Amino acid sequence: MDELIAGAVDKVAVATTVGTDLFVVVDRLDAERSLRIAVADVSYEPQQRAGIIGQVFEGKVSESSIAVLEEAASKKWSTPREFRTGLVSLGRRALLRAAEAQGQLEQVEEELFRLSRILDREPQLTQLLSDGATETNQKRGLLANVLYGKVTMITEALALQVIGRPEHNPIDDIANLAERAAQLRDRTVARVVSAVELNEGQQAALAEKLGQIYGREMSIHSEVDPSLLGGMIIRSGHEVIDGSTQGKLARMRSTLA
Repeated sequence: MDELIAGAVDKVAVATTVGTDLFVVVDRLDAERSLRIAVADVSYEPQQRAGIIGQVFEGKVSESSIAVLEEAASKKWSTPREFRTGLVSLGRRALLRAAEAQGQLEQVEEELFRLSRILDREPQLTQLLSDGATETNQKRGLLANVLYGKVTMITEALALQVIGRPEHNPIDDIANLAERAAQLRDRTVARVVSAVELNEGQQAALAEKLGQIYGREMSIHSEVDPSLLGGMIIRSGHEVIDGSTQGKLARMRSTLA
């Protein structure tokens, strides 16, 4: 798919269309169990599976999307659910590629991370978005009202589809998508919680220093927690660096106990 988008004359249009089309296909697969099973049935030859999905969606989605679907269907999937999850992942990646083609990938990454922090601070909103009894369109409508005019179109599209297709919970799902945006920029995310807000220069200096430590480009996702009293806590993968005043005091108390 990446090669198809990279070779397109209008990369933004192709990437956006493919992303949107793939979510339409996922909705159809969710609604039709027999189709979902057929396109992932390993008893069929790869070309047979590709032929099935091509015939079903020909004329309903773009030619570029058909090419992506046929390639996906020809691969071996352990279960229909895995195939469906693969299409969701491809759809999200396509929209992130659209943001990249627009020169907005870093902005989309930052907006998605900020949205995850807003949801973390607004438990009532997050609960509504997680409520299994609430229809998907209602959840998306609620979130759309929160986002309207405040983020890029790609960020809004990604956030709305994530809410409609949860993997874990809204906070983690959106934060994970921000990390995927960073990965497309060949960067590793460092989540930084500081006692005071870091300005752009401080974030850039921190990214450079962490890059020297880890040997790779870093993307800083920062938030403020005054209860730390001073300093910061840095998390990257499974590693945690606690340089906060609160952490230092806790270690001192532990030593003296």
